[in-house]
Amino acid sequence: MKLKITIDQKTYEVDVEAAEPETAAAPPRGYPVEPAQVRLPAAAPPVAPPAEGAPVNEGKVCRSPVSGIVVRVVAQPGQSLQAGDILLVLEAMKMETNITAPIAGKVKDIKVKQGDSLQSGQVAVEFE
Repeated sequence: MKLKITIDQKTYEVDVEAAEPETAAAPPRGYPVEPAQVRLPAAAPPVAPPAEGAPVNEGKVCRSPVSGIVVRVVAQPGQSLQAGDILLVLEAMKMETNITAPIAGKVKDIKVKQGDSLQSGQVAVEFE
């Protein structure tokens, strides 16, 4: 069976072959979907709860976007940084990821050290 599929205003013609024979008693496998209904919501970044009930000012912290191992800590406590400056380097799935400062400010505390395992959403750096 040939089908025409449109994705991002580009039309593709594909050949589809049934893997199993359809039976008359089988319920339909899918529902017709209007193109406007095929939208996926953006996933919210995971956020870990603050450790031990201590309140965290979210505007003054940098959380890890992914889980991984800290390869290198670049920033130092007391250092002044601009937004986008590298704070630390994380290895996740055999790739290195630069974790950058979300805001300009002075580093108050670095919560991790080289070799630490960092979870997604975990606070890595605090700013003053």
